[in-house]
Formats: sequence, C-alpha cells, structure tokens
Amino acid sequence: MSKKTINITINDKKLKVPDGMTIIEACLIIGINIPTLCLLKDEMPDGSCRMCVVEVENGYKNGLVASCNEICKDGIIITTNSEKVIKSRQFILDLLLSDHSTDCFSCTKNGECKLQEYALEYGIDKTGFDGKRSNLGHRFSNPFYEVDLEKCVLCVRCVRICTSRQARSALCIMDRGFSTYIGSGFHPPPEQCESCGNCVSNCPTGAIVPKFENRFRIWETHETQTTCPYCGVGCQMNLLIKDDKVVDVRPVSGRVNEGLLCVKGKFAFDFINHPDRLTQPLVRGEDGELHPTSWDNALNVVSNKIKEIKEKFGPDAIAGFSGAKATNEENYLFMKLMRAVVGTNNVDHCARLCHSSSVAGLAATLGSGAMTNPIADVRNADVIFITGSNTTKTHPVMGAFIRQAKLNGTKLIVADPVRIPLAEIADIYLQIKPGTSLVLHNCMLNIILSEGLEDTDYIKQYSTGFDELKESVKEYTPNFAAKICGVPAEDIISAAKMYAKAINASIIYAMGITQHINGTNNVISLSNLAVCTGNLGHPGSGVNPLRGQNNVQGACDMGSLPQFYTAYQQVADQKAREKFEKAWNVSLPTTVGLTKTLAIPSVLNDKVKMLFIMGENPAVSDPDSTQTIKALKKSFLVVSDIFLTETAELADVVLPAACFAEKDGTFTNSERRVQLVNKAVSPKGEALADWLIIMMLSNRLGYNCHYDTPEDIFNEMAKLTPSYEGMTYRRLEEHGLCWPCPTEDHPGTPILHVGGSAKGKAELKVTKWESSPEVENHEYPIMLTTNRLLYQFHTRTMTAKSKSVNTKSPNNFIQINPENAIELGISDGDTVKVSSPRGSITAPAVITNEVAKGVAAMPFHWADGANVLTAAVPLDSVSKIAGLKLTGVKIEKIDVN
Repeated sequence: MSKKTINITINDKKLKVPDGMTIIEACLIIGINIPTLCLLKDEMPDGSCRMCVVEVENGYKNGLVASCNEICKDGIIITTNSEKVIKSRQFILDLLLSDHSTDCFSCTKNGECKLQEYALEYGIDKTGFDGKRSNLGHRFSNPFYEVDLEKCVLCVRCVRICTSRQARSALCIMDRGFSTYIGSGFHPPPEQCESCGNCVSNCPTGAIVPKFENRFRIWETHETQTTCPYCGVGCQMNLLIKDDKVVDVRPVSGRVNEGLLCVKGKFAFDFINHPDRLTQPLVRGEDGELHPTSWDNALNVVSNKIKEIKEKFGPDAIAGFSGAKATNEENYLFMKLMRAVVGTNNVDHCARLCHSSSVAGLAATLGSGAMTNPIADVRNADVIFITGSNTTKTHPVMGAFIRQAKLNGTKLIVADPVRIPLAEIADIYLQIKPGTSLVLHNCMLNIILSEGLEDTDYIKQYSTGFDELKESVKEYTPNFAAKICGVPAEDIISAAKMYAKAINASIIYAMGITQHINGTNNVISLSNLAVCTGNLGHPGSGVNPLRGQNNVQGACDMGSLPQFYTAYQQVADQKAREKFEKAWNVSLPTTVGLTKTLAIPSVLNDKVKMLFIMGENPAVSDPDSTQTIKALKKSFLVVSDIFLTETAELADVVLPAACFAEKDGTFTNSERRVQLVNKAVSPKGEALADWLIIMMLSNRLGYNCHYDTPEDIFNEMAKLTPSYEGMTYRRLEEHGLCWPCPTEDHPGTPILHVGGSAKGKAELKVTKWESSPEVENHEYPIMLTTNRLLYQFHTRTMTAKSKSVNTKSPNNFIQINPENAIELGISDGDTVKVSSPRGSITAPAVITNEVAKGVAAMPFHWADGANVLTAAVPLDSVSKIAGLKLTGVKIEKIDVN
C-alpha cells in the first residue's frame, strides 16, 4: 500500500488514509464494521455477496458500491448507513432467506451465523419472496464435516479458501443460475480434499459444520488461544471450552499459520477428553500388575529407586528421555533434574532419531542447527528444492504454503524415493533410491561448479574450504549419480541448473535426509549447495529442516541432549559448565552422556539400570523395537504420559501427566519461534503438569526448588540461555519471537545468517558417500523406507484416541511396486509377511507406482509396524542417529485363512 495519504469523508467525519486502501478498511479505522458474508481476511476481496454496499459521492462513480473491493479516492464522500444502503442490504438478506432454511433453533451455528446476525440487525424475520426453492440438501460429507446446502448462501468463501489458501481446489461452483451450488466436482469428493477443515472454519452460516459428538451453543463457550500440539509448524489456534471440556478448535491468523489448520489441528482434539486418559499414578505390584496409588507413594518409589541405584552403581546408571511434546519449561527442568539432581548427562530425547543429524551438520557448517528461514517465507522463493520431506502429509500448513508458491510461479524440484503428492506438481521430480541423497547433492554441486553457476563473491566473502570441496565433488558426475540414484542424468543436470540460477532458492528437508547412517553428511551436502549458490541470509532462501513434533526444536534448545546445556552450550566447555553450576548451586558432571541410541543397548549390557521417560514412546518409535522392548522391560522404568502407551504398559511406575490444553508454557516451532501454550481446561483426575512432577521429585531427592508458575521456570532458563535471554512471556503474547533474541529490546531473528553465517564464515565440508549395509544382504532384496501419514501422528499417542482420523487411516500397510507385486504373486489387499534380520510383521499390501521397483514404503506409526524391521546399528558416526529410512526386507504373500 502506498505511503501517500488521501483525504476522505466517512459519515461526515474527515480523515486521512493511505492511498490504495479499500473503503471497508478505511471504515474499520474509525470503528465502523461493515457487514459482509464473502470477505476473507488476507485475501483479495470478491465482492460477491453485496452486503458491504455503501453510498459514495465525488468518486469516479457515484451511488452504491461494494466497499470490500472499492478503492478510496481523494475527496470521496462515503455514507455507510443511508436509507439507500440499508434498503439494499435488507433486499439482499430477503433474497438470501427466500432460499434458505430458517430453522435456526436446530442449526449448529445458531448464535454465530452471520446471516442470522444480519437478519436480526436489519429487521428481516421472514422473506417477502414466495416461490420455488432449490432443495439441494446434503450433497456430500466426510468423517470430519457435513454439508447442508439448504443453509448455503453461495458466498464462495469455502471455494476460495480451498483454491487460493489451501491450493487444492477440492471445492468448486457447480451448475449455474438458480441451480448453482457448492460441490466437489466429483461424487464422492476427490482425494485432493485433505479434510483440513478450513472451509468449515470460514463458513459464515451452518452450511459446512464439523461432526462433533459434543454439541454446544456459542454463548455457552469461551476461547483460549494456544499452540497446536502436533507437528513442528506451530499453528496458533483457539480452543473453545464448554463445562471444562474442549469442544471445538478454531484457527488463529498467527504469523506462522495465517489462519490455516490441518486435519489434526482442527479435528483431532478428542484425545483431550478421552476416557482412557491416565488419571492416577500407577505402581507395579508384586503380582506383576500396575495398580493405582497416591502421588506420595509413586514419587517415593521413584526417588528411593534413584537413590538406591546412585549408591550402588553411580549416577550414570540412570538415563532420562525428555519429551518433544512437553513444553520448553518442562524440558529445561527435566535436563536440570538429570544433571543437577541425579548427577548425569545421560539425557536425550526423540530428536536423536529425527534431526540430531541436522543439529550436528548445520552447526558444523553454519554455526546453528536449525531452520534458517520462516515457514511462510517459502513463498518468496523462486525455486524450492524439497528432498526427504512429504510436506503436505507431515507439515500440511507448510505444504499449503508451498502449493501457494507454485500457483504464483515458483519452480519446484522434488527428490524422494516415494512419489509424494508434491511430485505431481513438481517441475522436476527425481525418484532417487533410498540412501542416495548425498550422491545427488554432490552431483548437483559438481554440475553447478562445472557450469560456473556458483556465487563466487559469496563464497570468497562468507565461506572457507571451497577448494577442497570443489575437488571432492568431481567424482560425482551425472552418469555416476544417475547409476547410483536410479534417475536420468539429464534430470539431475536440469535440477542443478534450476536451483543454481534462481535468485532465491529454498531447500526444504526432513527425515528422509536425516534418518540415515550418513545423515550428518546428507545435511552438510545440502548446506554446501546453499552456501556455494549464496542462498543464505535473505528471504526465499536457506536450508530448512522441518521438525516433526511440536516442540522437538524447543527440547533441543533446552539442552535435552547429552552433550549440550541450553542453547547448545557445550557440557565439555568449562566456562559454560561453571555458569550452570553457579546458577544451580551444584557441581555438574563433566562427561558427555549417552545418546538415546546408546542408552538402550547400555541397559541390555547392564550399564544403565533405570530409565525415566517423559512423554515418549520408544517401544514404537525406536529402531529394532524388539530389542528396545527388551531393554525397557529389563530396566527400572518410570514413564510420565497422558495415556498408557505401549511403553507405559511396561513401566514400574506410571505418572499421569497433563496434556497441552491443561497447562501453561511455551513451545518452539521449526522456524525457531517461541510461542505461548495457555491452559484451557483442568487436568484429568489427579494428572499433573510435568513441570510439577519434576519439581516434586527434585525436592524428594534433596534438591530444594520451587516454582509457582511455568513463567518462573522460563525466566530462570532465559537468564542462562543467550538465544532466549531477551524473551519474556509478555513479549511472546502477540506473535511469539524467533531466536536468537539476546535482549529485551531485540525484535527476534526470523532469518538466520544475514551478512554471513553465525560462525562468521560458513565451513564448506567434504562429504563422502558410502552404501548402507542394508542393501548388501541379498536375502532381503527390497529396500524399505518409512513414512508418516496425514491422518496419523508419530506413535499415535494422541491420534489413536481420535475417532475421526482413525476412520481415515485405521491400519498399517505396505506399499509395493506393481512389478515386484507380479513377481511375488501379490495382489492389492493381500496380507503379506515382511521380514528383516530383526523380525517379521504382517500387513496388507497396497500396490502402487508411488514406489519404484525394488522399493517399498511403510508408515512407522504402529507398534507392530516398520520399527520391528529397522536396524538400531550401525549409527551415524557423528550424530548417533540410526538408519531408519533404509531397511533391507523380503516380502512374501501369506495365506491368512
């Protein structure tokens, strides 16, 4: 909008407004709310409902105009409440009611329907038009929402939100004239509908409503804004509360999600109120069963066992896994418990199995192991290179932003073993073999350097190690890469040139890059690409790892890692250690602790005797689950969680925890934005927030500490954490802040590495590709890769208790290429046996070209699923991550009769 101002008059009031402002925006400045049915925030106005008409004079047109898309002109005189305006609005309402159900009493939207509100305001209690009605009724629905076209006013908000914001076009306008209605174009609705519910959230009437078992009237509820507990996007949402229960979720137009939610954020909240929630502490009795007990007894059992093991075997015989679904405050206290109270650095969490290679790789090359650019910034890219991320399934709102970018002309490169939905709209799709990403990246860099497409000025000014890197990638020729990766050499060449020639190019990746035994080198090779093309430190660029869970970034930031305190301050750094010793008034251990992937085998080797797990489910999430379960059973196991998960079922003590909606705190999303989590309802039964549990346990162990609120914990943490030091709860209230934020007057840092990397100069590092041993065992010839589903989440702790999402994705399955299926005599839907050297499972077969010949894919959400097959060794030599994304398997058809 122009900085130039113009003079206008609204209802006899003179004011100055920016040139280019619409009339409806100008009216809002002086507190005049113009009625509208079709206007969508942050979207170009449509002007179709005509409810927003105002009367204008001295413009280039006089009379009634739609204020939503009419631009103010200098000297224009606007009247918003003239007789002509009011009669026009009354006429429109009368017309709408003539073909609209008026049974408001039974309508779900009674009390928040815009048509009802405006009819009351303008005195329209019945229609003056008698005649034919459309009688469209219920045309389509799905497990999450239902449609009643009798209540539709054809505002087209649902179509526009689906087309322009969600970029799916699952809804459209059908027929013409009197027969016009909103439909899918197909019956039933096509697969491009992702059930995101954004049409539901934006419908002004009761035409599209959610299928909730808990009915409510809006006047019975109140709202609490909080942060979504699912993926790492960190969407802002309002929880609607009735009688201390969450009954609905509405999107908030925050900096991250801009008013969008995905199917899980919008609909999969019923786990909060589920009857299976843990409500009492449980302790395993002499009969081998878990029995309810008091908090006093449960905490006494835990504290006495910690004291006993410390005395007999030392503090390093205890290990703790904190939780990526817990708050920053709880992760900080957990690692403080392990270090200051127990006396060990054996603290880790699930980042070890997802993005530890990102932390290691990007910290080594750029000085910071996190996403460099904001999530929504991807729309500023000229080229997006997505690799190892099924973004529309795993981070759906981010996926929507990528599709928006594509609609606006951004070029898209996708490299993935599975033909993901974004591959269908990609300019170049590279269906590489699992485990060959490093070869692809090094080949792309070789092509870029051979063609002279590198940014020589950026390389000279902001990096080191270029000559060694240039020499090392010469062996990664297009023909070599084509053979290893299984894609045409010319496609690799085209991708390299497309990426390098872009002014702004963004790299997006996830666990398809990191979950390999060379995961750290995979990440480094992507960093090399970005540095050599100058794609750092400006909008639309960067290296952007997408974190899988809501607070996996925050858990890392809080020092829930065996080698780091908060903000990645090294345990081995004496100065850092002394700072924490002074703040906590203890002597701290000096030896780097065990990673999650080393702690489990250490239990089996009798070195670790006790595990304390906060909100994680390693019985499902960890590789080689058979061995993991053996370790969990062997250890003295304490689990804090909201349900009796597969891991909690094995515990000696189970502590009932509050979920995200039942406590205050903060989460840090994938773009490093720290956002508030606000308590909306009471914890179930005797459940407590994890921070309270840890505080109580610390005191029983002789370490006196007291916090009244999570804010007290945050303030203590921030003083010790340079990247969070300028943050306070008050400053986080509006939109949160991106770290680093070193002082209270600092605005936060949405884009990292502006004017050079955080290290001063980025380190270009040589990476060498080695084949995984999983492809060398010819008894297991199929390469299995794992993935995540849109309608499930991680180990299903929450989604397993959500009726609607389980309707869409109720069971495990394996995707098999048609050629392999023919060779093996397998048909679609057959039950097959899938085996690896670690074990065997059964699953129904899905025959699809989404996977190439010799490759299969399986979700990792189920306990009897992929991680029975995956290998816990070998590990990445730097990050100690396991190679979960590549497992050699054999597949056999079995007779289930």
